[in-house]
Amino acid sequence: MPYEFDDAIVAVPETGGIYRTPIIGGWDIGVNANGGYLMARAAHAMRMASGRRDPLTVTAHYLAPALAGDASCVTEIVKSGKRISTVVATLRRDDRELMRLIGSFGEVQSESTAHYVTATPPDLPPIEECVARRNQPTPIPMGIAQRVSLFIHPDDAGFSSATPPGVGRMRGWFSFADDRPIDTLALLLAADAFPPTWFNIFGSQGWVPTLEMTVHVRAVPAPGPLRCSFTTRVVQGNCYEEDGEMWDSNGVCVAMSRQLALAPLVAT
Repeated sequence: MPYEFDDAIVAVPETGGIYRTPIIGGWDIGVNANGGYLMARAAHAMRMASGRRDPLTVTAHYLAPALAGDASCVTEIVKSGKRISTVVATLRRDDRELMRLIGSFGEVQSESTAHYVTATPPDLPPIEECVARRNQPTPIPMGIAQRVSLFIHPDDAGFSSATPPGVGRMRGWFSFADDRPIDTLALLLAADAFPPTWFNIFGSQGWVPTLEMTVHVRAVPAPGPLRCSFTTRVVQGNCYEEDGEMWDSNGVCVAMSRQLALAPLVAT
């Protein structure tokens, strides 16, 4: 039986580097497709165009909200080297550009001659002691919350009961609801699957649109859920940044992310 995520990112090659990439409903926030899903959806077509196994780094600029429906991904190989291929792409619906991306693809190395890590995984309670995102009240429908399993650190879950802690932080466990193994492409989804850190500063206020997001894939995840942590330090100019780390069951940092998001207009 196919996994839901694989069905949702199917890319059918056409001609001239164009892939048919429909945006599937159920991976959305309200009526708008989730930004991490859109990145993974386009990156799959880019990966196919590159002929490589893994996304190494992908940057996306979000140009318009994307609703479920037909779409295409137009890819172009910028450079194809011995180890890395760089691809640019646009995700389009008819004549409207929804997002523009650039990414480098290759094979993530599990071993290296140099090793230096001072970062540590987030300290999370066991999953059964965390708060299931799908059970939290939300101001708008959250289709994506039924596709992934998010369990939020109790200290970071107060936003859903109108008691945000006032700290720009969101921590928790990530996996797929249908137990799909987490591969390097799924890390792009995980980077944007959690509630915004904004909610824990100012409260839950609906859809927080992403302007730009970059994900660096650092390792192939070991089996099991990811430990995830997202933090914000600067909110100003109606924008804020969100820095993410994703760690696998072996305590390896498998991905890092940064996004710039637009503050909800209702914020004070």
